[in-house]
Amino acid sequence: MIIWQPGQEINNGRFIIQGKPLGSGGFGTTYKALEPSTGKLYAIKTLNQQMQLREDFAEQQVKFINEALTIKGFDHQHILKVHEVIQSGELFGVVMEYIDGETLFQYVRQNGQLTESEALLYIDQIGQALEYIHAKGSLHRDIKPENILLRQNKREAVLIDFGLTRSIATKSMTNALTEGYAPIEQYRRKGSFGSHTDVYALAATLYYLLTADGLNKEGEFSPVPAQNRKYDDEPLPAPKHYNSRISQRVNDAILQGMEIEPEKRTPTVLNFRENLGLVRTPPPNPLPASEEGGLKSSCGMDYRKLRDLLKAGKWKEADEETKRVMLAVGNREKEGWLDVESIDNFPCEDLRTIDQLWVKYSDGKFGFSVQKRIYKGLGGTREYNSGIWDKFGDKVGWRKAIVEYYKDSYHFGNHKWLYYGDITFDKKAPEGHLPQYIFHKWGWVLVWGWCEGRCLLSRRDL
Repeated sequence: MIIWQPGQEINNGRFIIQGKPLGSGGFGTTYKALEPSTGKLYAIKTLNQQMQLREDFAEQQVKFINEALTIKGFDHQHILKVHEVIQSGELFGVVMEYIDGETLFQYVRQNGQLTESEALLYIDQIGQALEYIHAKGSLHRDIKPENILLRQNKREAVLIDFGLTRSIATKSMTNALTEGYAPIEQYRRKGSFGSHTDVYALAATLYYLLTADGLNKEGEFSPVPAQNRKYDDEPLPAPKHYNSRISQRVNDAILQGMEIEPEKRTPTVLNFRENLGLVRTPPPNPLPASEEGGLKSSCGMDYRKLRDLLKAGKWKEADEETKRVMLAVGNREKEGWLDVESIDNFPCEDLRTIDQLWVKYSDGKFGFSVQKRIYKGLGGTREYNSGIWDKFGDKVGWRKAIVEYYKDSYHFGNHKWLYYGDITFDKKAPEGHLPQYIFHKWGWVLVWGWCEGRCLLSRRDL
């Protein structure tokens, strides 16, 4: 039996094990490891002690490696990245991305049940990851709060632990499962497996995120197991039973996603996201993604008017059009401004299209990516720093010095943030001066910029 120890060198000294294992499950143990040559940290997963003692250990390692190679083909923002398979002695290890963060289960245990908006944010992210996995012909089969990591200081969820992942085409599967999150078909070796199998677990995860306080008061840490519901007639209380603040729409979507019989259950993750109100319905006759020279949109938004205004150098009208389309894509027309959640969830494809149009027609002078470069160059991050934000405002021309008359002479006093009416809509404006309207709330950039502006300029996809 092999257990890697802190400070141990593996794979001919390429990696050094750091501290105690990050975690251990029914199949594997995950270690934190340093690659001295690059200074990078990785997570390396192996089969655990129990698996190593099995007579068919060699066969299990082959399965372990084959599954790792399948996951290595996954490339999605909300799926843990697998880099390669290594060997150290008789033990194989899967080298994965190391994420400094905590699981959703740990997060909820520490902070209590989530608000509906925050819970839906993470479920939407993991739901998109599952749609990607299903499109690749695989099932995860172990969705639960413990298998979802939150990146440190980010509202970003990542799906981990693919130990039970199988091909959708497989008719006979192991009945390994997590009670409370596994659907009834997972209790059988042969059953009606499909995307609806992961839908149940995703719905059960949302159930827990929204009802944890009530569940924990009753000494439970997961929804009623499907086996109990099926054979012991133990009812599953509606989410609203534990949390009256849950909307009826979300309450009903969860219950439909957790139907016992597969044929009655929400069939796909996309349908589940639609039932939750997370999928924006495209407008009629949307602009094809491949049309009009790369004016791509994930939701069918037409960017031709913005392109034409920028091309004509109508900077003010283009700025107003930028706000219109971004509020429409973010489904925030009624509010008139973007909040943190809508910024974090703003489609990458649409954000890039808007930014690239500004950059192209301003000859590289304007655009969100230009603003981001300036902001980052000043040391800006997602965290609040009034000094850096003020310097950014000075740099892009959103603040100006107040000239005061005192004792027969003029003095330059403190800087103040400009109102939207004072913005310069001309290519002679400072670099990064535009787009600007989207940064305003109540006509004053500072109020919005303290939080939402930093989130936008910290987006990795700009």
